[in-house]
Amino acid sequence: MATRIQVTIDCADPGRLVEFWALALHYQPQQPPDGHPTWRSYWLSKGIPEEELEGADGLDSIEDPDGVGPRFWFQQVPESKAGKNRLHLDLAVSGGRSVPLEVRRERVAAEAERLIAAGATRQRILFTEGADHYGEVMQDPEGNEFCLH
Repeated sequence: MATRIQVTIDCADPGRLVEFWALALHYQPQQPPDGHPTWRSYWLSKGIPEEELEGADGLDSIEDPDGVGPRFWFQQVPESKAGKNRLHLDLAVSGGRSVPLEVRRERVAAEAERLIAAGATRQRILFTEGADHYGEVMQDPEGNEFCLH
């Protein structure tokens, strides 16, 4: 049996990344469990010390509404991002190689513009004339790299 995973992203502002990545992945913010009004309330009820919950007032995770994809948790940390990610997400938004290259290119560019409007930044375009690939390297609102293809 495969091991289920959670993707954890260190960040300064979990709420901002919950909003961005829920939009990018077509996920939904994960509400606190057991009828708790906030995640802080939930974690306090589980015995987590108050000092470990600094800034944990809002939503800090997203989930796949279909229950298929992994949960994403945005962990607030004091330090800022220092360098290039060694791991990044590739978002397959083009429809795959069975779709003509020009259509894939249009789909990727449209998704890039949608995410730029939500706070992403375009880093570079991945395209070589004659190659059957088009992608864009992006950054989320806190500078975490991801790719669209």
